[in-house]
Amino acid sequence: MAEESAGTSRPTDLRAPLHENISGIAPPCIHSYLHWSDMAFRGVDYLLFDSQLSEQELLVRQSARRFIEEQAMPVIRECWRDGRFPTQLIREFGEMGFLGANLEGYGCAGMSNVEYGLVMQEIERCDSGLRSFVSVQGALVMYPLYTYGSEEQKNRWLPKLQTGEAIGCFGLTEPDFGSNPGGMKTRAVRDGNEWILNGEKAWITNGGVADLAIVWAHTDDGVRGFLVERGTPGYSVTDIHGKVSMRASVTSSLAFNDCRIPLENMLPGVKGLKGPLSCLSQARHGIGWGVIGAAMDCYETARSYTLARVQFDNRPIASHQLVQEKLAWMITEITKAQLLALHCGRLKDKGKLEPAHISMLKRNNVAMALECARLSRDLLGANGIMDEYPIMRHLCNLETVKTYEGTDHIHALVIGERVTGIPAYR
Repeated sequence: MAEESAGTSRPTDLRAPLHENISGIAPPCIHSYLHWSDMAFRGVDYLLFDSQLSEQELLVRQSARRFIEEQAMPVIRECWRDGRFPTQLIREFGEMGFLGANLEGYGCAGMSNVEYGLVMQEIERCDSGLRSFVSVQGALVMYPLYTYGSEEQKNRWLPKLQTGEAIGCFGLTEPDFGSNPGGMKTRAVRDGNEWILNGEKAWITNGGVADLAIVWAHTDDGVRGFLVERGTPGYSVTDIHGKVSMRASVTSSLAFNDCRIPLENMLPGVKGLKGPLSCLSQARHGIGWGVIGAAMDCYETARSYTLARVQFDNRPIASHQLVQEKLAWMITEITKAQLLALHCGRLKDKGKLEPAHISMLKRNNVAMALECARLSRDLLGANGIMDEYPIMRHLCNLETVKTYEGTDHIHALVIGERVTGIPAYR
């Protein structure tokens, strides 16, 4: 854990007991979301999942839920239609403590990994693009700075990233190398007191709005991470358009053409693929929680719709066996996904969660959420394709989530290697 200096302690102790938060430790923005008696969404809890959560964990989730209901839900449909990210939410994410939420110091909230996961769930219940923004900012930009950066790098960037004053992106994937990051072509060569960076990165979330890129490149000393600031000569960004998935998310390509950066802009604390892969483990943990939110939104939309829609014998279609079978499948799989995520979060808080565990979490829960979206679309019939309802938006987004941060197939091979001892990546 990084040593805290003056001005870097967290302003809000979200891990304090519930009564302490209400009595004044939590900031006003948290207080305003504690009146949840009129919540539009009351959760999906078939197996008394909430009984496994502490008061503090319930507080964090309900605060995030109320914020998302009031600030994000009203704007997401128009943003998805327009293909734009709701930038007005960035500073509010920071004020709520969502950015770098499970880090300590430098203004970060210091949430447990379960609390962090519950926040990701509520954000993705609105849209995967919003959760992707928060995941990239915290797990893929702030985490490597926090874990591998110099104290000067941390003090300069982490407080601004936490508030949303600065935005970051993570440059690993390339046009020709996704599942095989070790094959990357981007290279950094030392020249006196500078590094010269050449290469290209693709499918980079937040790239077009980022003030700082964490870029991974081959060097003579192995793979290293570099801090590249917006406006650096030789660094250019092109946004990717024409997406029918993750439309409320900025996705870009990064290009480096003899891009010179100071020697001190290299992350000093890690060498090799361990660096970027450890960051991806942080992000995948958040995905495993987040997609539960998307599944919940699809399930609850379908459940409510089938109870309200009347056909044939003047009874709701929810009274029919085929409809109930689909709802039963969804609630069962959502419940299993909740328990898997909770156990992984508890293991992570104890320092016992391994990358192969995270592969099971990500692979299982994304597949579950995708099938919930497909079944929900079916239950809504033609209305299921209309953006008046969230289902098709979730379905399109989840197709991307299935692929990024390790494809379904790659995670299957990680699990396979764990249970057999034999790698099968070739």
